[in-house]
Amino acid sequence: MSSTRSLTAADLATRQAPGLGGLNPTVLGLEVRRLVRNRRTVIFAVIAPVVLFLVFGLNKAYANDPDGHGNVSAFIMVSMALYGAVLATTTGGAMVSIERAAGWSRQLRLTPLSPTAYIIMKILTAMVLGLASVLAVFAVGIITGKPSMPVYLWIVSGLCVWIGSLVFAAFGLFLGYLLPTENVMQFLGIVMALLAFAGGLFIPLSHYPQLLQTIAKFTPLYGLNQLVHAPLLGGSIHLAWVANAAAWLAIFAGGAIWRFRKDTARV
Repeated sequence: MSSTRSLTAADLATRQAPGLGGLNPTVLGLEVRRLVRNRRTVIFAVIAPVVLFLVFGLNKAYANDPDGHGNVSAFIMVSMALYGAVLATTTGGAMVSIERAAGWSRQLRLTPLSPTAYIIMKILTAMVLGLASVLAVFAVGIITGKPSMPVYLWIVSGLCVWIGSLVFAAFGLFLGYLLPTENVMQFLGIVMALLAFAGGLFIPLSHYPQLLQTIAKFTPLYGLNQLVHAPLLGGSIHLAWVANAAAWLAIFAGGAIWRFRKDTARV
């Protein structure tokens, strides 16, 4: 018995923590596969934006009208790609709520996976789903042939949309740690639709009353909406757009860290 204890103590003394806190491509791949197996998530985050683009982005009444360095169809394609990306990243982040309810997150704390690595894994998983949404919308745009803009703008706009959706990966994590599992997904759809309208993603802000235009400038999607369309429309980038996106990223990330610490403190 004593020899067994000595051996165990020696093993523990020489045991080294895994690199990157336990984060590795295998774990990330498993997380991504587990997420995409959820059909409702795929429909919600990937198929819905494609359908919206097909409905509004191919309208013959305005699709071919010039807009910046492209046409209106290209503008709507970028808008729907952004909507899909933020839906995808928010959904991916909010899935932690389901894991918490099932006790899976507590089980993971018994493994070498560090809390920081766990959060990074969730963000990367959400960003993979966001990338899939952007690629799906842009692929349909290419297939239909309606969106018109220079090739480099397809790449730049797509990257801006995908990178910008990081803000809502943090938002999803915040919601996932804030709300119980039975409420988070229902709450998510309503909130994202309202934020999209408030940020001018579905209807140009110029169509809103002046008071709503002023309020919209302080909503989470306003800055991102302006920034991702800037390459297509041309012109200068306003510091207020960057400040809006950075401020909401800080708020959401701070909220996620706060709730994560409260959650882990209970164990």
